[in-house]
Amino acid sequence: MASKWVYLFSEVDEAEAYAGDWDGVRGLLGGKGANLADMTRLGVPVPPGFTVTTEACNAYLEAGERFPDGLWEQLQAALVAVERDTGKKFGDPDNPLLVSCRSGAKFSMPGMMDTILDIGLNDVVAEGMIRLTDNARFVWDAYRRLVQMFGSVVLDVPDEVFEAVISGRRRQTGVTSDADLEAEDWQRITHKFKEIVRTYTGEEFPQEPMEQLRMATEAVFKSWNGKRAVDYRNAANIAHDLGTAVNIVTMVFGNMGDSSATGVAMSRNASDGRNEIEGDYLVNAQGEDVVAGIRQTQPISDLATGMPEIYAEFSDIAKRLEQHYRNMQDMEFTVERGKLWILQTRNGKRTAQAEVRIAAEMVEEGLITKEEAVSRVSPGQVDFFLHPQLDPEARKGATLLATGLNVSPGAAVGAVAFDADTAERWAKEDKRKVIMVRPETKPDDVHGMLAAQGVVTSRGGRTSHAALVARQFGKPAVVGVAEIEIDLEAREMHVEGGLVIKEGEFISIDGTLGEVYQGKLPTVVPDMNDPYLTKVLAWADEIRRLGVRANADYPRDAERARAYGAQGLGLVRTEHMFFETERLPLVQQMIMARNVTERVEALDQLLPLQRSDFAGLFRAMESLPVIIRLIDPPLHEFLPSHDELVSDLADLKLRLQHADNMAALDELLEQITTKQRFLERVVALREENPMLGTRGVRLGILIPELTQMQVRAIFEAACECKKDGVDVRPEVMIPLTTHVNELRVQQSSLENVARRVMEEQGVQVEYMFGTMIEIPRAALTADEMAKVAQFFSFGTNDLTQTTLGISRDDAESGFLVQYAKRGILPDNPFATIDENGVGKLVRMAVELGRSSRANLEIGICGEHGGDPRTIDFCHRTGLDYVSCSPFRVPIARLAAAHAALKHRE
Repeated sequence: MASKWVYLFSEVDEAEAYAGDWDGVRGLLGGKGANLADMTRLGVPVPPGFTVTTEACNAYLEAGERFPDGLWEQLQAALVAVERDTGKKFGDPDNPLLVSCRSGAKFSMPGMMDTILDIGLNDVVAEGMIRLTDNARFVWDAYRRLVQMFGSVVLDVPDEVFEAVISGRRRQTGVTSDADLEAEDWQRITHKFKEIVRTYTGEEFPQEPMEQLRMATEAVFKSWNGKRAVDYRNAANIAHDLGTAVNIVTMVFGNMGDSSATGVAMSRNASDGRNEIEGDYLVNAQGEDVVAGIRQTQPISDLATGMPEIYAEFSDIAKRLEQHYRNMQDMEFTVERGKLWILQTRNGKRTAQAEVRIAAEMVEEGLITKEEAVSRVSPGQVDFFLHPQLDPEARKGATLLATGLNVSPGAAVGAVAFDADTAERWAKEDKRKVIMVRPETKPDDVHGMLAAQGVVTSRGGRTSHAALVARQFGKPAVVGVAEIEIDLEAREMHVEGGLVIKEGEFISIDGTLGEVYQGKLPTVVPDMNDPYLTKVLAWADEIRRLGVRANADYPRDAERARAYGAQGLGLVRTEHMFFETERLPLVQQMIMARNVTERVEALDQLLPLQRSDFAGLFRAMESLPVIIRLIDPPLHEFLPSHDELVSDLADLKLRLQHADNMAALDELLEQITTKQRFLERVVALREENPMLGTRGVRLGILIPELTQMQVRAIFEAACECKKDGVDVRPEVMIPLTTHVNELRVQQSSLENVARRVMEEQGVQVEYMFGTMIEIPRAALTADEMAKVAQFFSFGTNDLTQTTLGISRDDAESGFLVQYAKRGILPDNPFATIDENGVGKLVRMAVELGRSSRANLEIGICGEHGGDPRTIDFCHRTGLDYVSCSPFRVPIARLAAAHAALKHRE
């Protein structure tokens, strides 16, 4: 632990020597203190001051809120140095020095910690300043600010009590703005503030300047652990052990008349990134007046006419600071009687559009490299370009109904529809915008989801059916919304608090934040074709090693994925094609077949439909690989549910008792017979745990005609396309293998079909057969698997379930919520891969697989493939590609580049 706790702004070289580098200086002095010291070194006009280090803060908190040895003495010595630099003396009424006390952590946390201005004022100093300045209004305004800030920050007096006094005084004097209050008004307000302090604390407002400074410094230290600061760090992923520095800075005043001003400005436009100064200022005001909005501010461009010399100097400083820090700067400034002072600079917060444009233009200006531009744009900012957003202004006054899991980003507005058929009918026939709201969705709800603008479910997790499909098709979705209860019979949903939303009423959802609002909220649509984003993503492609493919089941999605930069399809889910309206009866006919002949008849009707599906995908992804997963889910998912059939049969039998003519009787009997057959088949197929039952490769072995039909369709489509001059690269994936013998039996049978088709067509197609690694045993025996499989694709959704023994849909709305709150698990394992568990299996499978087949192609196709942290893991583990939903392809491209930059050594 260092014994030096305090650094003057002029001692930045000493701080840098101790800290080792500039990042260390920011850690030691905080971002604000480091930049104030650095600007001092650059010759920028900064008021004299000093910084109490973050190490001092941590030592203070660790010691039970006691100053470490030597700190107070060093602080007093630094204050003497500031007195020498300014020619003023702290606490001297004839030549008073006033200071501010501001927090400043390593990473910017605007407004999260505390600031106190005008420290050093007391009754005697106030009278002396009035004599010196001949401006009683200015002095009493400054004094009341000190009492108010000190009272609320240090003494825990509610700020609303102080504000009520000011509001009351405005009413008494008949003015609408604080700027219109006179010196006498501020004097009365100051006295009243001191009475409030006495009432709340039982003690007088401290008159000793050094005691004010000591208490203010401690308050800033303590604010590091304040709730709003902790919450902000949690949201921004900032470590809790960094501590905050305390900056003691000479006060300069923007409220000393019309030659004084204060403002906040950015070196570029923070909304759209244009290279122009943007900000606000006020004449005859203090800095908090600009931020608090108590007066109507002026645009910074007005300063060019109001104070042209000051504006020219400020513009020059803004350019110098931007070039020095090589980033857009957010600056606070004060003009005191015609003299410009810079009170702070930091890298400015900005929108996604601004970040991308600024990064791209700074490369063109030679300020930063392409690698730096790519590293500055976050995956979340790219995500913004892909989805509509609710209008932020409209959101402020809207009624928030409930919150859930933010599983698929973007905004959607529409009428509530409680089932898929209604959603589709309203959307197609009535041309209505619809939000489909369900307790949960099933595969046979897909048509409603496709028709809807967005999806809400009261149950389910991040990898639930609703979440997966919504992400795949770019539908905004909020799932696991426990605050709503859906009454499908009454066709209404009940919200906690008693509000009822009926079917047909409008709601608005924000899938980015996981929020559901009442009524229609306007949306704004970002532009994915932004030229600056295109440029940054192209640079990312030059940098990354990992390939990026897409999960897509239909040609239109494949085309979108390719337009977004996908380098192939990493997962085509063939079962999704079976759920389409005209195909489901054929699938059910195949399932209900009483013998192989009937089954083959149904499959023969499905064959041309599947062939057409695959041909469309091959054409859309010409010259790129297309991995087609053979049917995976258990057959019962294609039939009505057991409970639904039992209920329907009971209803039909009741209606049968009241049938009043033979035609109605015959129709009911026919329906009962059909339903009964379905029920018998459902019972026959029923398994206690179908997700670990007859599905995937097991289904292909037991019903070989089914997967043989799929492979025939794949290769007939491939041959057809190749005849047309299309470069096709099919890869056939066998799912849910656990033993190499399963893979050998199934793959041998299917390769025979592939060869037979190519012989029939007189065309040779390059192809690969591989397997999906989604069971721990498959990963543990990957060396055996790789002797048969030509590629691996990790299905991390199921691999996570089977490794952790967790049902994802149940867990994400159940115990995982508590696990997250209590920190039992560091992350939701279905959102970010569990590196120490699932990740260890993946690494092992990669090493084992390539020990048997050196050129083994390996990728990941679970939803983890679109998660930036998982992509970093995939890069480190040596995978060849990640595959994700089309709408996450640009994000994956950038995240893969970030991983390459991070681990380039």
